[in-house]
Amino acid sequence: MKRVVSVSLGSSRRDHRVQVKLLGEEFEISRVGVDGDFNKALAKLRELDGQVDAIGLGGIDVYVYSAGKRYAFKDGLRLKETVKITPVVDGSGLKNTLERETVHFLLKETDYIKVGTKVLMVSGVDRFGMAEALVDAGCDVTFGDLIFTIGVPYPIKSLSKLEGLAKTLLPLMTKLPFRMLYPTGKKQDTRDDGKAKKYASYYEEAEIIAGDFHFIKRYLPDRLNGQTIITNTTTSKDVGMLSERGVARLVTTTPEFEGRSFGTNVMEGVLVALLEKPWAEITPQEYRDLIIRLGLKPRIIEMKS
Repeated sequence: MKRVVSVSLGSSRRDHRVQVKLLGEEFEISRVGVDGDFNKALAKLRELDGQVDAIGLGGIDVYVYSAGKRYAFKDGLRLKETVKITPVVDGSGLKNTLERETVHFLLKETDYIKVGTKVLMVSGVDRFGMAEALVDAGCDVTFGDLIFTIGVPYPIKSLSKLEGLAKTLLPLMTKLPFRMLYPTGKKQDTRDDGKAKKYASYYEEAEIIAGDFHFIKRYLPDRLNGQTIITNTTTSKDVGMLSERGVARLVTTTPEFEGRSFGTNVMEGVLVALLEKPWAEITPQEYRDLIIRLGLKPRIIEMKS
């Protein structure tokens, strides 16, 4: 049996373990949250190194991309480089492939995305494949990277402006402690009520809200008006909450296993374990081919009105 474990800086309340069969291989897939404790994450990674087939890093990015350039977060690299034997992934490979293909699937198979559809992308740099696909589809995209990461109420209205800001700011931001940019630990279980009211209009004006679920959840208004959410990791509790808030439908880019979708880092770990080759040598086309063989498609949940 192959084992894939995600070590997440997020809340341990979201931990989950499943066994599934993929392409004839038995897998045990699990998530272990360390409640924001960086040293605990380092210790867990050392414990798992050489004992499992792949490790995913959750609740943190190692790499983000903009305009074809890769930027590495200092904290993410420290976690990744702690592991010496087992392949380690952060999900960035699937953000460029699976999430891009999710947009193409929705364009082909649904009427959710049209030219001019208003999209709030909470962080485009974090999910560059999805961001580029939505822009290419002709959507009216507002990028909330400055709003949701550092609290600067400045919506970005074009991919070129996002790339320009990324070129200026990412060399500095990647050196900051990651907890300053992204909710970790108990922050993943709480909402910032003040900023939720302050940022409510960005959600309300959008037809689609896309991107990282913890960014979306952190400032989610009490009530929405039939929006579609395109995101990644959600539990059955999250689905219930979104339905109560007035979301029309939820699209997750990763498949459901026993009532929840895992993060892109977990699914990338599964693909790396199946390919059995070093992560750095895997090409986007190899990911795409394996996604097709696995029959991975977005999960779409229509909410009860």
